[in-house]
Amino acid sequence: MLLKFAKMQALGNDFVVLDGVRQELALRAEDYARLADRRLGVGCDQILVVAPPEDPAAADFAYRIYNADGSEVGQCGNGARCLARFVERLGLSQARQLRVATRTTTMDLRLLDDGWVRAELQAPQFAPAQIPLRREDLADDYQLDTEFGPVRGGAVNVGNPHFVIQVDAVDAAPVEKWGAALTRHADFPQGVNVGFVQRVAADHLRLRVYERGVGETPACGSGACAAAVLMRRWRQTDSQVMIDLPGGRLRVNWEEGEQLVLEGPADWVFAGEIEI
Repeated sequence: MLLKFAKMQALGNDFVVLDGVRQELALRAEDYARLADRRLGVGCDQILVVAPPEDPAAADFAYRIYNADGSEVGQCGNGARCLARFVERLGLSQARQLRVATRTTTMDLRLLDDGWVRAELQAPQFAPAQIPLRREDLADDYQLDTEFGPVRGGAVNVGNPHFVIQVDAVDAAPVEKWGAALTRHADFPQGVNVGFVQRVAADHLRLRVYERGVGETPACGSGACAAAVLMRRWRQTDSQVMIDLPGGRLRVNWEEGEQLVLEGPADWVFAGEIEI
């Protein structure tokens, strides 16, 4: 199968994006893993697919997200912004605002005049069963027992599960060691993305994220949302915060009971074809 693709990136978080509207896709998990392979394929953190919606009354497009190991996940904020730019570039829609449906959630995407893309996400979920997390009661934070001792952090689902740990300095955080262990912790039956967040000011955070099925990435849009939401619940930040990740800056706005909004850049890199 000769497959057309685009390579896109958002703050260094890179994606292979596929048009499932104009070309037929019948890919297996191993095919997505091959696309993501940086030696044998195109190379990326995740593969994104835009396809016709299952329910045209509920969404303009379906949006599917696959990790570098071929597993499917329910959310990617950086990817969503790239998807909006991809739809615009290919002329799949002339609208400046789109609604897309992932495996787990829906979101509204808006192309902004300054070149950034705004993603309006569904409300974050905190109940342990919604994350999912093996705990009976809702709490502000949770202790996980690990091989390197107890670790405390907050948990939230923003379309995919996140565990966020506040640290004094992200540069010194044990992201690789703790991230690799916590992302597959037994208390998270579906795995979890792990964020390490540092408070700089009430409107400014620094963040590093270890993604399940990927590893540490230069940026993670859903991870930025998770960190902003939990730091707001812990009363450490304002409702709007700028978040600096290794790949660049994102803006998140959230207040309890209100819309969760993520804003940031998304760029086309190149297009090509690959035999799968």
